[in-house]
Amino acid sequence: MRIALKYGLLITAVVVAWVVVARFVLRLGHDSKANMIAPILFNLAAIAAIFLGMTARKEELGGSLDFKEGLKIGMAISLAYAVSACLFFVIQYLLAGPDLLLTEAGTEPGPLWRIAVVAFGGLFFGSLFFGLIYSTIISFFIARRQGRESSEII
Repeated sequence: MRIALKYGLLITAVVVAWVVVARFVLRLGHDSKANMIAPILFNLAAIAAIFLGMTARKEELGGSLDFKEGLKIGMAISLAYAVSACLFFVIQYLLAGPDLLLTEAGTEPGPLWRIAVVAFGGLFFGSLFFGLIYSTIISFFIARRQGRESSEII
């Protein structure tokens, strides 16, 4: 649990730093070309955090991490990130108002509650979806392999 929180909050810290620097310090608009950096940065942070979390869990288990355990810790990290990032944006919304939410690219005109639900749902479920993909791939490479003589059913 501590590993998931530590590395999930690490990804959220990258997101928070980007939002604060890009939106509030540099005052980048939603049409700026620099916004193309954000998805790359967020995904690289997620991949690095899941990898580091899995290696930390592997060390915790004495150097042996199976695929299922790797997938579980990767998804726990993704869940911690999804919840904490959504919480950050809720707090930002409550403190600064809907300006940041309404200036994001791809927002459809409509009621504010619908825009918020789509944005937060996309962030939450998108984080879990990509976390599953990253966790599966990373766990495949990090996890120990079962030998042919093993009778354990996975």
